[in-house]
Amino acid sequence: MIALVGYMFTVLLLSQRYLAPLLLFLGLVAVLTSSDTGPLTATYASVAGAMLPCSVWLTVTLIGLEDQAHRSIVVVSAGSHLRVLLATVGTAAMWCLLLMAAGLVLPLMFGAHTLGLADLALGIAAQLICAFTGMAIGLVCSRLVFRRQGYALILALVLLAAVLLGKGVSPVNIMLTHLQSASDSADALAPTAALLAVTAGFLAAAVAMTQAITRRKA
Repeated sequence: MIALVGYMFTVLLLSQRYLAPLLLFLGLVAVLTSSDTGPLTATYASVAGAMLPCSVWLTVTLIGLEDQAHRSIVVVSAGSHLRVLLATVGTAAMWCLLLMAAGLVLPLMFGAHTLGLADLALGIAAQLICAFTGMAIGLVCSRLVFRRQGYALILALVLLAAVLLGKGVSPVNIMLTHLQSASDSADALAPTAALLAVTAGFLAAAVAMTQAITRRKA
């Protein structure tokens, strides 16, 4: 599994298709946090919001790197569709972790903030919520599920709008709304961690659904 993740990571790195979502993330973080002097809760909420579309983009891009014939060879070498799918999720998570590191550091460079342990933990949890949600959307909108990518793009946009605007329903919306008004990271950490557990469940469900559809198509 580790070798498979390393292979996929290298393929994405050499393809340079990671550059577009990476530049989008860095650009959004720079615009949203430049000269910011407010509480880090709201700042990291903005960074987490930038993570959402970029994690969708990275996941869809990673799955679409190989044509069907090449992917079939990888599946045979790995032993099962599930192992390849889990390696894909692991690789997407690694790229999101790299983005997350930048999202934690850049606001401190662009704005005037004092970082505490609670702030750091909150920033990690908030970005992971959006990363897990974005990866789940990327899986169900990938070519493993949809052969026609036009339909997949429309669904991805609809789902992004739903998770951002679904007041009281979407964990992402609940988290962003709460952090924008919160002033203390320590108080916001517990509810954010609970939302993180929910989004981890969403990602697991997306993996299971994608695997079921992939097996049916095979």
